Amino acid sequence: MTPDEEDLNRQPIIELKISSLSLSGSPRLAGGDAEHLEAMVAAQGELPPIVVHRPTMRVIDGAHRIRAAVRRGATTITGRLFDGTDDEAFVLSVWLNVSHGLPLALADRKRAAERIAVSHPQWSDRRVAAVTGISPGTVADIRRRVNGTSAPESSRIGQDGRVRPLDCSAGRLLAGRLMSENPNLSLRQVARAAAISPETARDVRNRLHSGTELVPTRRPRDTTPAATGTGRDQHLNLVRSGMRPEPVLDHAVVVSRLMGDPALRYTDTGRNLLRLLTLHTRWAKEWETIVDNVPPHCADVVADLARQFSGLWADFATRVGPEERVAS
Repeated sequence: MTPDEEDLNRQPIIELKISSLSLSGSPRLAGGDAEHLEAMVAAQGELPPIVVHRPTMRVIDGAHRIRAAVRRGATTITGRLFDGTDDEAFVLSVWLNVSHGLPLALADRKRAAERIAVSHPQWSDRRVAAVTGISPGTVADIRRRVNGTSAPESSRIGQDGRVRPLDCSAGRLLAGRLMSENPNLSLRQVARAAAISPETARDVRNRLHSGTELVPTRRPRDTTPAATGTGRDQHLNLVRSGMRPEPVLDHAVVVSRLMGDPALRYTDTGRNLLRLLTLHTRWAKEWETIVDNVPPHCADVVADLARQFSGLWADFATRVGPEERVAS
């Protein structure tokens, strides 16, 4: 959840006249989706509140809901008002349409990344990627080819709102020294002291353990990765060797697509399932930090609960999955 979304959720839900709203400026280049609209028209119960930019009364999130309400014969709809700038409203619109509802097409997300890279040049590639639902590498490519997106040479603002240097070589070296001198420091403590991200601190720790250089050598993006690299590297190596790898899934994108399914979104059990899946998706990047900060006195209990919950999910997967997967 972004800070703007947190502020938005504190706004009251009010009744809005549909005739006063504007549907211009949507990040969906191809307009609405007829199948999704028909599903919303047929769905029972009240539609979720829309989001409207107060200064312009432009709809930030909820165009399909407005059209569905009109088809039902309504003249008003519930919603919340957002008071930010036009650029902030666009960022919020993209984030809301990527994180839930009918997901944006890839072309829409790339176009949105272009606009955000221009309007927020100080944002890091990862922060733009988190909003638009594309990879940081794709954002970096977009930033390089779009004119007027030159960011400050020394630093950018990350996903957590902190300013970090683009060249973190000094921070990596400091983190390595801190870890060597104080092995009991958590990744969060090291990251804060060295002014790097917790993810970078984790990479430094892994490099210390493996005896490799703390500052990685930059390689061309098409360089063939080593066989002992990350999961994505291993995936590519399996493809090159002729073996059939398991597909590499973007969990956030998959969950976003599920959220656009009326059979899940408009039933109590479906919404409960989506909440559980969303929780795992949003916190996946924080596992390392969470692990480092589990108090020792309750570590055994937490570990036991995690094993039990993993067993529940495994049983869930077996019961809902296709029979042929179980048989194989």
